Amino acid sequence: MTARRGILVLVVTALALGLASCAGLPTTGKVNYGLSTADTPDSDDTSFLLPDSPQPGASPEQIVDGFLRAGSGPGVGARWDRAREFLTPDFAEAWDPSAGVIVDIFEDRSPVDSGDAPDDGEGTVSMSITAVATVDDKGVYQQAELGERELPFELVQIDGEWRISFALDGVVLDRGEFPRVFRSYSVMYFDPTWEFLVPDARWYPTTSAPREVALAFNDAPTAWLAESVQSAFPEGVSVVAAVPQPGNRYEVDLSVSALSADPESIDRMYTQLQTSLATAGVTGVDLTVQSAPIDAELVATRSTRVAGAPLVLTEEGFGFLAGAGEIEPIPGLSDIIEEFAPVAAQVGAQRESAAVRQSDGAVSVVRADQTYDVLDTRTGLVDPSIDPFDMVWTVPRGQPGGVQAYLPDLTPVVVADAWPGATAIQAMSVSRDGARIAALVTVGGRSELWVAGIVRGADQLPERLSEPVELAVLSGPGVGLAWLDDLSIGVLSADEEASLVLEQVVGGTSTTSTAAAGIESIAGGTSLSSVRLLSEDGTLSVKRGTSWQPTATGVLVLATQQGIPE
Repeated sequence: MTARRGILVLVVTALALGLASCAGLPTTGKVNYGLSTADTPDSDDTSFLLPDSPQPGASPEQIVDGFLRAGSGPGVGARWDRAREFLTPDFAEAWDPSAGVIVDIFEDRSPVDSGDAPDDGEGTVSMSITAVATVDDKGVYQQAELGERELPFELVQIDGEWRISFALDGVVLDRGEFPRVFRSYSVMYFDPTWEFLVPDARWYPTTSAPREVALAFNDAPTAWLAESVQSAFPEGVSVVAAVPQPGNRYEVDLSVSALSADPESIDRMYTQLQTSLATAGVTGVDLTVQSAPIDAELVATRSTRVAGAPLVLTEEGFGFLAGAGEIEPIPGLSDIIEEFAPVAAQVGAQRESAAVRQSDGAVSVVRADQTYDVLDTRTGLVDPSIDPFDMVWTVPRGQPGGVQAYLPDLTPVVVADAWPGATAIQAMSVSRDGARIAALVTVGGRSELWVAGIVRGADQLPERLSEPVELAVLSGPGVGLAWLDDLSIGVLSADEEASLVLEQVVGGTSTTSTAAAGIESIAGGTSLSSVRLLSEDGTLSVKRGTSWQPTATGVLVLATQQGIPE
């Protein structure tokens, strides 16, 4: 049994490693299998129907089917007690449902005929499923290409009733049930400057989410992000317990070693816990050590919000588009941007500088003091990006590995390990916190959305990118992208008769909507509902419900923002 268990563990490992090709489930347009945020329940007050118990006289196949169905009932504390009823007493104690989740298509589940009928009180059943996503034991979500998998089960008879004596750890959930049982929560880390909070998306059962979020700080961040963020938790300090309190608060008990931490570290730990648990609906956190209270305060962090009005260039000038087509200029910066007549522009958070791509293809930095410098004249540059440290990022379309970051003193820095394996790049943008970077790349003839962490050294000098993670495979050629908020990226792709807009959560699900043909750029707003699109004819559109509605005309350039002034 031990040898067989090792082989089956390898099956799970192979499944996880085989999920490199990721795709979402669109609500419209061509289908890419996965989950859609449209499947998420409208209310947080989700009630679970307790799955059925094993029925007397059930066959081995029926027991396996019932066990899989019981994945929809985590119960209090996410112990999956109903699912354990289908197991032998010994295996019920050994089975670990927290090992992960395979998300599948319920209609595709079917037993595999092995030709061997169960005999002598023992039997085996293999269940064929179609996996569309997985969640690992740390809550990290990965979408999968549509593919058939086989799950093995061993059964024995106990008092004449079949029970499972072996199954892979973890649960299997139908893609329709998954977003009712699991939700996405943000485990918050600091960027290297301690100025920004950077979310690391994790999926946990709703019945135990606050506890899972708090305990997540005992582990490292998701692998691709780990070298781009930092935690205030010193080595040796851990979360011992997270206990609910009246008023929707939680008491988070830390290990005794927390008493030797300096006040600044304690405040930062408290900030990470408070902001992370807020995504699980917790209104307040009380820090303790062995139940004794610890004083802590939230530390100030920089916002990554942007102005609600779209930032555009029209015949009237450059600035924020107000009512009746009026432009509210950015003092100093609007004048010089207008003089450059750029084809693309990204404005820094403090609105003191901007990265622009000119009609001749060159990338320049322009400043509110009316100065400018041409930075990069390489052929075929994509639209530039400017990070929180006023560094301008560029890359040529035909050279994905040629990423450069220009420092404020104009020194070009070659960023190592950029987009390995990609043959072309259509768009690239740094997140507003400066810790992550997204790109539309071509791999094997198809357009894919990738994200990587930015690994920085002294003085925030970018040294290299982390190993990229594929978030989505597009059904058509990639056109452009923009960070919509801290967790979501908007992606444009072209179809034969329309433009497709993918809204992809980093580390989560996606939705796809259809817009008119000829959309050429996208920009985020204050929320996902204020995402803007610009068409080739100068029409600006905003999403209303599931469709895109025109809101303005005569727009020459839809610019992107990297934040708001402090």
